[in-house]
Amino acid sequence: MTITPLMPVYPRCGVRPVRGEGAYLFGEDGQQYLDFASGIAVNALGHAHPHLTKAIAEQAATLMHVSNLYGSPQGEHLAQRLVDNTFADTVFFTNSGAEAVECAIKTARRYHFANGNPQRHTLITFDTAFHGRTLGAISATNQAKMRDGFEPLLPGFAYAKFNDLEGALALIDDNTAGFLVEPIQGEGGIRQASHEFLTGLRKACDEHGLLLVLDEVQCGYGRTGKFFAHELYGITPDIMAVAKGIGGGFPLGACLATEEAAKGMVAGTHGSTYGGNPLAMAAGEAILDVMLEDGFLDNVTAMGDRLRQGLEQMIPNHDHLFDSVRGTGLMLGLKLKSDSRAFVAFARDNHNLLLVSAGENVVRILPPLVIDESHIAECIDKLSTAARVYVPAADD
Repeated sequence: MTITPLMPVYPRCGVRPVRGEGAYLFGEDGQQYLDFASGIAVNALGHAHPHLTKAIAEQAATLMHVSNLYGSPQGEHLAQRLVDNTFADTVFFTNSGAEAVECAIKTARRYHFANGNPQRHTLITFDTAFHGRTLGAISATNQAKMRDGFEPLLPGFAYAKFNDLEGALALIDDNTAGFLVEPIQGEGGIRQASHEFLTGLRKACDEHGLLLVLDEVQCGYGRTGKFFAHELYGITPDIMAVAKGIGGGFPLGACLATEEAAKGMVAGTHGSTYGGNPLAMAAGEAILDVMLEDGFLDNVTAMGDRLRQGLEQMIPNHDHLFDSVRGTGLMLGLKLKSDSRAFVAFARDNHNLLLVSAGENVVRILPPLVIDESHIAECIDKLSTAARVYVPAADD
């Protein structure tokens, strides 16, 4: 066997995009696709958004990168904007969601170390979670498909069932540092935390001196119609990992924390060569410019409601295939009665509709946050047309 120049860790499909415009991608063969995958919730403003591309181009022509050994006026400004619009007092910029999660894990452990409790290093995480592909992130993820072959994994994690508050609380002991949880699991199947579950975790942290660490890499940055998903629950975390939509397609992530939670993160405890460089900060600023405009998040909510309505109206016409809709805002899941991966491939290859599969036979529907009614109508039409002719495999 001859290995490919690109390490073959992705089962790549035949779609080969070379250009994007708004909610559409164009392949090298000229095919046009309705992109309701958005790079897996990354392209928040769609493709080639003029404000984002202009900001990146102007910054690239000015200054792309310097070391974090120097002052960062660009990073300081974006960090201040995030502090002004969130629970956080401080921000560390990364290049990806996995790195943001790694920083969040380190921040939680270091907090207890600074308080004289180094034994409090275990984070309680949850089944079907996805926190990234680094060694620390897969150690926090109790899924064999991501862990097999990479042992020994890092210690310091305990695993509970998602939405099982009683089971999570039963795992608290003298070594517990806190909880690491996605308010809405993406890869796990658009599984949304119950109000009782998430508020219960917050209460337990307050009562036991623990830290609530949220992974909002996929569900944050406007995806639910709120700036961050935890706002739906009326709670705030101590530490939060974000990425994906924060750069709109430019590699960028961030770890946000309160001053108290970040008390152990002093000079020399963490770093990143590229994290927070001027080019990334220009992308982050441009995304915030658009996302914080009056009415932007309200429109995400409205479009999410309209998309959900369209999906729910479609299901009875194809109830041999579709089961139900889950999620909120423009982070929706269409649960199937057969293999979701096979249907995603069929819709892509035969109807030029790009979606993303997830656990529990759920199709993730993650369009750009700037879609309008016409895109929703086109999506529903393509889904319905595909469902009429799709034949599930015999073993589904």
